[in-house]
Amino acid sequence: MKDRPDAPEACGNEDTKLRDVILPVAILIAATLLIAVTGVDLKLSKMFSLGGTWSVGYLQPWQFLYKLDRIPAFVVGLSSLGAVILGLMYQKRRHWIRPGLFLVILLALGPGLVVNAVFKEYWGRPRPREIVQFGGQKEFLHPWQTGIAHKGRSFPSGHASAAFYLSAPFFVFRRRKPRIAAWWMTGGLIFGSLMSIARITQGGHFLTDTLWAWGMIHLLAVALYYLMRLDRDATPSTPS
Repeated sequence: MKDRPDAPEACGNEDTKLRDVILPVAILIAATLLIAVTGVDLKLSKMFSLGGTWSVGYLQPWQFLYKLDRIPAFVVGLSSLGAVILGLMYQKRRHWIRPGLFLVILLALGPGLVVNAVFKEYWGRPRPREIVQFGGQKEFLHPWQTGIAHKGRSFPSGHASAAFYLSAPFFVFRRRKPRIAAWWMTGGLIFGSLMSIARITQGGHFLTDTLWAWGMIHLLAVALYYLMRLDRDATPSTPS
């Protein structure tokens, strides 16, 4: 009988978990299939391949975004590491440790390991500027098709993954400060979208490369959010 009051909350948490996973997966699959059927990957890249060059990508703000690269992500990551250190040093800041670790681990695991060290190195998808349709010598591959490891580094986009990482603080604030969480999510999605446009205009990535950059970072964030129990209070409440 003692556990009954918690049952609705537990049920709600399970519903939230399912929604956190199913919704982005559904978006990824549906969008990928739609892009493949309509040929948007090639059509969109063709808009910026002008006479065999990608001159639009050298204009502003796209060139600035390309050079900005992973700096904002590193700023968030280093700030989070600082929060972890302060939490270890000061008792009153102990509640900073888990959120800080979440952001540090996500940066290392997402844009670092999964995107750049694993998929970009071994998936083998050629970049738009490398395929025959745009003056290159390689065959166009859909995102689910693997190429030759180390010979194609288009899938997914490293720049876009680091940009979409800026939406990760949403998971830190979503329970207690939903308005701040919404600002982080919105800002991260806008910044990630702009970075995606930059890389597409430069012939560096297809639309699906940037779509999956978002998907990988978001799903990794969801997984870490629940594994690290950020959906729970930092300190369990004492029974009265």
